[in-house]
Amino acid sequence: MDVGELLQFKPLLPQKRGLDGGGEEQRRAGTELVPAAKRRAPEVERKPHSETRRDEGDGETDRLQRDRGERETRKREEEEREKIMKLVEEQGEGEAMDASAVRRMILSFEKKSLKNQEMRTKFPDNPERFMESELELHDEIQQLRAIATVPELYPLLVDLGTVQSLLGLLIHDNTDIAIGVVDLVQELTDVDTLNESEEGAEALVDALMKGQIMSLLVQTVERLNESVQEDANGVHNILGITENMIEFRPEVARVAVQQGLMPWLLKRLKSARGTFDANKLYASEILAILLQNHKDNRETLGELNGIDTLLQCLSYYKRRDPQSTEEQEMLENMFDALCSTLTCVPNRDRFLKAEGLQLMILMLKEKMMSRCGALKALNYTMSNVEGAASCNAFVEIYGLRSLFPNFMKFPKKAKKGLTETEHEEHVISIIASLFRNLNSANKARLLQKFQEDNFAKVERLMELHWKYAQKVGAVDREIEQEQLDMNEDEIADMRDDFYLRRLDSGLFTLQLVDYIVGEVCVHGGDEANHRVHTILAQHKESIKNVKKVLREYADTVGDIDDKITRDLERQRLLSLLSEL
Repeated sequence: MDVGELLQFKPLLPQKRGLDGGGEEQRRAGTELVPAAKRRAPEVERKPHSETRRDEGDGETDRLQRDRGERETRKREEEEREKIMKLVEEQGEGEAMDASAVRRMILSFEKKSLKNQEMRTKFPDNPERFMESELELHDEIQQLRAIATVPELYPLLVDLGTVQSLLGLLIHDNTDIAIGVVDLVQELTDVDTLNESEEGAEALVDALMKGQIMSLLVQTVERLNESVQEDANGVHNILGITENMIEFRPEVARVAVQQGLMPWLLKRLKSARGTFDANKLYASEILAILLQNHKDNRETLGELNGIDTLLQCLSYYKRRDPQSTEEQEMLENMFDALCSTLTCVPNRDRFLKAEGLQLMILMLKEKMMSRCGALKALNYTMSNVEGAASCNAFVEIYGLRSLFPNFMKFPKKAKKGLTETEHEEHVISIIASLFRNLNSANKARLLQKFQEDNFAKVERLMELHWKYAQKVGAVDREIEQEQLDMNEDEIADMRDDFYLRRLDSGLFTLQLVDYIVGEVCVHGGDEANHRVHTILAQHKESIKNVKKVLREYADTVGDIDDKITRDLERQRLLSLLSEL
């Protein structure tokens, strides 16, 4: 690493996300240490200097003090650059940092940490006596950032006990010290850095997990006051550490929830309802990550009353659209978290009791951006046999009135969100789930919808049949052409790949459409059945085309984990086929 790179690396910690309202002056201020006694003083004393100056109304004084503050900040940065320069010169200009240099840095850090401990113990009620040692300790923590450039030397941090020393400082009485450690760990755990040295990364992450870093981070984040910019940066970097470690080692997601992160995330999303900031966006992203692939975490969210919290947060957007792309991303993250949670069956009951169906129906009516997420959530809560209660409740609270306008056409003025294909897939999946799960009375109400307006919905259903049949047919012809140059063994090896390509082209949506066609023909009355056959004949096809798709669907039912349930579903499809 050359001198220029190290100098550029030191003064300012790069972040994976930007924080709104930071500004260059605030970012520089984030590197300065504020005495603990002052930072934890009453709110009047913690009031930003700029705000105090505005209250006094003295514009000239404001300018002079700001200029002086900027000069002091530049002076401090220059001093830090000189310290790094001195360190580089000790190693030999142009040489990479080696183990000896790292040991010297660690030794210096440990000495300053021990000195600060002793001074705080000696003079617990006299901050002026231990503040100098605190400043020195803060500077040493900043110096350690340079180790992030040599991840292959991370095992040294572990062997010399530095990782445990750093973790101990997360509960330091002065939150500026804790924030400094957070900034350092965020840099050390950057995924790109970890990937440079597998051995070093494993050693570091093992040591962090052994030291229960997630529990310590939760304790730290609960102490921070985000109205102070340095604290807000610290919260952001705590979330960054969490994301880094989950990306490197996915099982950290389960540990993070076990050690108390989820309650804070839910509280952070619920705080200041209707407001938006970068940390709230990041919290929504981390929550969605925690729930994505971990059943235990979904159950925990339900037990923490997280379904109700998510619905409260989402309800703000039933009549409002996000005001920026970042806020839209937060809305999508919250819907993703909700949908992941709804794959856990007990959470569907909680969703019903919290009147989640009513909120989703309102979103469909209002036609705001939240409509996209509402369709997705309805699809999740109604799917499979576990969605029977949601399906019947949906019809009983007049949800069909809001659903079928979305079935008849894709909104031309649709907000950014679902594509036309995604929109159609969700709506069709919901209708298919309704046919599968409704009791006889509610199913009659659903069938009645296809008879309204001179069977307009039957005609729309057949339009979708042609649309997706053409897409799948085009891919089928491509596959047939490719198979001409293959032998039987090669075709067998590629069978799964071919099937995935067909699914990507819309095969699953076609199967659901034709399943609905079958239900309408068998149970929708003679007129509906006649209308389907007439439309097929007009396109020189017959019901055999629909039956062929349904037979393949019955043979490949595989998204149900329980074998008994899967067999029952296959039998139901075959029974419908026999009646066509």
